[in-house]
Amino acid sequence: MSIDYHPFSEFVRILGRGKRASRSLTFDEARHAMAMILRDEVEPLQLGAFLMLLRVKEETGEEIAGFVSAAKEHYQLSGTQAVDVDWSSYAGKRRQLPWFVLSARLLADQGIKILIHGTDGHADKRIYTRSVFEALGLPIAEDLTQAQSLLQQHNLVYLPLSGFAPRLQDLIELRPLLGLRSAIHTMTRLLNPLNAPHSIQSIFHPGYLKIHQDANKLLNMTRAWTIKGEGGEVEINPDMNTPLFMANGENCSETSIESFFKGFKHPKEEALAIDDLISVWQGEKTHPYGERAIIETCALILMLLQKAEDMKIARSKAETLWASRNP
Repeated sequence: MSIDYHPFSEFVRILGRGKRASRSLTFDEARHAMAMILRDEVEPLQLGAFLMLLRVKEETGEEIAGFVSAAKEHYQLSGTQAVDVDWSSYAGKRRQLPWFVLSARLLADQGIKILIHGTDGHADKRIYTRSVFEALGLPIAEDLTQAQSLLQQHNLVYLPLSGFAPRLQDLIELRPLLGLRSAIHTMTRLLNPLNAPHSIQSIFHPGYLKIHQDANKLLNMTRAWTIKGEGGEVEINPDMNTPLFMANGENCSETSIESFFKGFKHPKEEALAIDDLISVWQGEKTHPYGERAIIETCALILMLLQKAEDMKIARSKAETLWASRNP
């Protein structure tokens, strides 16, 4: 008696046939699998097995690129829009404040259009980007159309994942049920919903630097950089060397940004108060770590945009921008 297998079972079988017989998905297989998931053609049991088999194996750049390609087609994320930098923000901060938001604000004041997209996650003790935008009175879009409109007015906009890829938001919300992050947390960082020519991503686990780089290359990103940022966000930790993996079209390279505070490590903040971001911006408080994190992150983006040849020049330009900001 023949067994009538579910069409999606093929992808579960590829990943789960054991140490010798299992393998990673090809780009086309990953693309097909994600397309089925986004069309809701997969049973819940299959979805859980698929995501956790990927998690145990660890996803490849080819798999992530296939997933992203399927999502961009499903949600019609095509055509280059009026945006300079695509900035992913999915981790949240718990050791230090999200100083990178002030870096983005500093750049936006210079006419650089930045779209930050992300999600709130599930960690109670983390500060996520949306709450910072709300506290600072920065614009938040509810969908892609509104994001494009707000970018023309303000240069800096936050767009939640739920506003342009709701099914992926649903899949991220499986983390408390599954107990682990999944490949969805990786792929969302690379979505670049407005197809900006420059994109910046951050990871927490170093092994994912190469995965992001490989995926960006396969997706033919113009300039897509990935760092190991503070807390997994796009923010330079000035106390530590920062690995940087670049994919500039077909050209890939790796480097490291040297720490500014060599041989010194600032302590973890006892309490995170978003109001401190406002006070530092307005010059009412000084914060050596925070101000340097703002400047270093700003310098990174200036290099990404090719407005500075190296970190030394970029730092000098960022320091000037910070000193001359409108408080």
